[in-house]
Amino acid sequence: MSTPAVRPFKLPWRPGLAAAAISGLLVAADQAAKTLVQGSMTLHESIPIVPSVSLTYTRNPGAAFSLLADADPAFRSWFFLLISAVALTLVTMFLRRVERGDWWTLSALSLILGGAVGNLLDRVRYGEVIDFIDLYLGRYHWPVFNVADSGITVGMLMLLGQVLLQRRPDVRQAADS
Repeated sequence: MSTPAVRPFKLPWRPGLAAAAISGLLVAADQAAKTLVQGSMTLHESIPIVPSVSLTYTRNPGAAFSLLADADPAFRSWFFLLISAVALTLVTMFLRRVERGDWWTLSALSLILGGAVGNLLDRVRYGEVIDFIDLYLGRYHWPVFNVADSGITVGMLMLLGQVLLQRRPDVRQAADS
């Protein structure tokens, strides 16, 4: 008597649902963490977690690395809302073009989308972004960031890694043909 062949489980390709789930989970985690930090810490308070990592409650009116933090608040608000709208539109367009079964790209773009939405919610509600993850070595600190920033960074690194590791035809072989 033979045993039936076991077919590997394969996830159905539902890119819209998957993108919404990944992005939604990131936004939920980001907003929950920010709410927890806001409710339990005072602005600029810092709580060491492990060596070289602290929770430090800050607010960033600028972009990454406090870019444009000193710009006119009215300009800054409209500028970042416009940039966010353009970024969300582009990421959504790219998501719609992801090839069937390309979970890596779908996940990367979904993390970027969720991070952008998480920070956009802060900008709309507060006019600035709540940051709280403080990484440092001695007195040298990386700019404080949040869960949304982490999603954007991981998503970008996933896309960069994919591009750098893609197999390309050997240029010399193509030239010799």
